[in-house]
Amino acid sequence: MSNPDGVSARWTRFMHRVHARRSTRARAATAFTSTPEPRTIGSFAKGRQLVAGNYLFAGHLVAAPEADLWSLNETDPVFWQDVHGFAWLDDLAAVGDMAAREKAQTWLWQWIATYGRGRGPGWTPELTGRRLIRWINHAIFLLRGREPEQSEAFYRSLGQQTIFLSKRWHTTPAGLPRFEALTGLIYAGLALEGMEMHVSPACKALDKECRAQVTEQGGIPTRNPEELLEVFTLLTWAAAALGDKGHDLSPAHLEAIERIAPTLRTLRHADGGLARFHGGGRGLEGRLDHALAESQVKTRQADGLAMGFARLSAGRTSVIVDASPPPTGPASINAHASTLAFELTSGRRPVIVNCGSGSSFGGDWRRAGRATPSHSTLSLDGFSSARLGEAGRGKGWRNEELEDAPVNVPIQMGQAPDGVRFQGGHDGYSQTHGLTHARTLELTFDGRGMVGEDLLVALDDASKRRFDAAFDATSLQGVPYQIRFHLHPEADAALDMGATAVSIALKSGEIWVFRHDGTANLTLEASVYLEKTRLKPRATKQVVLSGVAMEYATRIRWSMAKAQESAVAIRDLNRDELDMTT
Repeated sequence: MSNPDGVSARWTRFMHRVHARRSTRARAATAFTSTPEPRTIGSFAKGRQLVAGNYLFAGHLVAAPEADLWSLNETDPVFWQDVHGFAWLDDLAAVGDMAAREKAQTWLWQWIATYGRGRGPGWTPELTGRRLIRWINHAIFLLRGREPEQSEAFYRSLGQQTIFLSKRWHTTPAGLPRFEALTGLIYAGLALEGMEMHVSPACKALDKECRAQVTEQGGIPTRNPEELLEVFTLLTWAAAALGDKGHDLSPAHLEAIERIAPTLRTLRHADGGLARFHGGGRGLEGRLDHALAESQVKTRQADGLAMGFARLSAGRTSVIVDASPPPTGPASINAHASTLAFELTSGRRPVIVNCGSGSSFGGDWRRAGRATPSHSTLSLDGFSSARLGEAGRGKGWRNEELEDAPVNVPIQMGQAPDGVRFQGGHDGYSQTHGLTHARTLELTFDGRGMVGEDLLVALDDASKRRFDAAFDATSLQGVPYQIRFHLHPEADAALDMGATAVSIALKSGEIWVFRHDGTANLTLEASVYLEKTRLKPRATKQVVLSGVAMEYATRIRWSMAKAQESAVAIRDLNRDELDMTT
């Protein structure tokens, strides 16, 4: 059977090579129009690792103190995408000493010598855009002490990459890759002499992308908070570069920045990190603060959802809930089955988390990280609320999409008697089990306690028939459920002797106590915390409430409270249990 997608991808790669080689014959840039100002932020620790010869990219560590970057023995193409994007220049510049500059200079001119004539995996528009931004940002750092012929080669390569980008940016997928390509083209067109003609077309294309990709809610189709931060950062960089040259921002560009800023504020926890949903991580340290400051947008999100997420915050506690269906269409490729999952952070300490994205650890971890049991929510009988489709099998795991995902996700936010309340539901288990999952979360006004309720209910006759069929399939033993609460690795958890409560001790000295109403079994089990900057998954624990649904309605209540408030939580749970029996 023919594979049109594969043919199209091969044709795109072929045309990239053709245009990359043609660009080497074009007139090169000769100088900068003004002294570049670095805007990107790197990691001092990562920079020190690179200087020492420890190369950590895409979750792979290669320890080779005597080897140059381009001679490393690594076969994962994702590793080399990270390398060819040159974001590591930010880290070496963060160190900034002689050794770091020598590494940066050596590796850059090696790239020009090896790949500068249009060869190698780095000649894609998004990587070229990312690379141009870093080369221009750190030009002073890179050119210091270089010979005239080296400077000439540097400018020549910049011009060639700019021309390549002007011809091929339109082949990038919509979303972050295209934002990277266009921002790089704007950057280069403004910074390099003789490249000004590329600025206006790139700005018009960026405007179109802003209108198509940034929603009225200030989100993007993938619903990935970290990816939203990357888009926002690129837009603020482009805006600053245009402003420095006296260009007015277009309404589409400005409005996209103004919509995204309050959404990102909603999606950040009390510790400053982003909520980890749909393949995103916490975000690079300092990146969000810097981007928000650059944007000069002070507004906050109005009440309601932000990119499909709900936020409860009080005192020093933040709770962020995935309150919408997973992304659909092309945006679903990295989506997670996380509807109604939540994360909770107390002050500077994450407490309840999701496992995160396993993409940097291979296909099996990626699939596991996307499944519902890897999130702090309810799952049925080992099922996810959405399943991974078959499309990617045989063609690489990156093409798998979520299927049979929840469609209806009604939510309501309001006041509780002593705090704020979130109520939501989804129909992800309706077709398989006839059950709707409804979740209520109530956070106290002082942020020191939260009460939750998970309800499984068959809403109509058709749903009841499906539940009866699922019930019969278990030999009348009931439909098993698990409610998971994944803990951050730095939280130390212990189950009490009677298995009625879990104490969760944070590094700050706080102790949170988890309790439940006795309708489920409470266990403390192994879990993992997945971070793309780590070499391997981090071991952690999860609190699990498990039981079986025997009726058309099953209700499970639980609470989390700081130690001195736990007695009140017990009283409330006992009161609600009495209410349920009367």
